[in-house]
Amino acid sequence: MLGKNITESVVREIRRNTRRKYSAEEKIRIVLEGLRGEESIAAICRREGIHTNLYYKWSKDFLEAGKKRLLGDVVRRGQQPGSWWAEAGK
Repeated sequence: MLGKNITESVVREIRRNTRRKYSAEEKIRIVLEGLRGEESIAAICRREGIHTNLYYKWSKDFLEAGKKRLLGDVVRRGQQPGSWWAEAGK
């Protein structure tokens, strides 16, 4: 019984260490492909090797970030007080 627990923990550790990490650019590319509608979400996810739930999470995050930006809730780097750009505009 003890050997099984050790084996399971080793397998979990290997999976954790070999998990693919996607850059922001890759996530945006994948989400935009899905939004275009030329290919099914399932087909895109199979091709990219991700679960559909992950695609929909990225899609939701992407759309929420865009919504915040359009509402003006997000301050761009150049607009922060004390930045070079903000000072140059005075």
